[in-house]
Amino acid sequence: MVMDALLAALADPARWRLVNLLAERPRAVGVLAQLAEARQPQTTKHLQTLERAGVVTSQRTGQRRIYALRPGPLRDLAAALSRIADTAEQVSGPHATYDRYERGLRAERLAAKDAGWADDRSFTFHRSLTGRPELVWRHLTEAVLLAHWWTPQDLRVSELVFEARPGGRIVQEYRDAEDADGSDLVAGRAEGVVDDVRPGERLAYRLSPLLPDGRLAFTAHVDMSLGPTDTGSDLDVRWRITDSTIDSADFIAGIEIGVGQSLDKLAATLAADSHDTDSTDIRSMK
Repeated sequence: MVMDALLAALADPARWRLVNLLAERPRAVGVLAQLAEARQPQTTKHLQTLERAGVVTSQRTGQRRIYALRPGPLRDLAAALSRIADTAEQVSGPHATYDRYERGLRAERLAAKDAGWADDRSFTFHRSLTGRPELVWRHLTEAVLLAHWWTPQDLRVSELVFEARPGGRIVQEYRDAEDADGSDLVAGRAEGVVDDVRPGERLAYRLSPLLPDGRLAFTAHVDMSLGPTDTGSDLDVRWRITDSTIDSADFIAGIEIGVGQSLDKLAATLAADSHDTDSTDIRSMK
């Protein structure tokens, strides 16, 4: 509340002018009115507002009231603003991701001149995962487990169908993670079909994000390969684009970031599951 009052007091240009004048030295109301080229009654009201906010103090000397600036609240405000700026500038933080997406978005929109503009473009991803291939496979194909990771950061699955069989149907709808009651607009929806299923080894499917009018933005041919390692599994993912429309630029600009974040969530989920399992095993041995 104190910070709110300070910000409200400083938001007025006339009061901000008085703060700057008082930063030079304490001054009387009449002098401040002259220097600010304002009427004295209005200047007095502004100074009283600043005093209630704690940024100035005053004392009467004879017939004059002298006002002086209190630097402390301004330093507190500066520190708070600095913390906000530092949070926004975190390396690899949400704002850095936003800026990265914005740069890619500009480039893709410039490239999207004709239908098919992004066809045959491919994106590859690799993750070394904790967990044997059979466990990872469950996270790739079971809807209950998919829902934990199959969206980028800050999004959540709101509808999910994944029929892990050739010809099986895929539906993925997602919303903002903070949209708890579903009152905000759907952030995205995609539909597709499963092409190949080799449990524990390979999963291939086609997935098409939908434009707001229901048309397909493009088709992603997704191929996932699993292999065992000494510490778990290696997962290799390839996205190949076909049927790209001019309006698909916004979607394609986000593939590298979005899929990468989703796979990072998968890795974190499997690591957490492994830690919980290890802890349970240790407790059972005691």
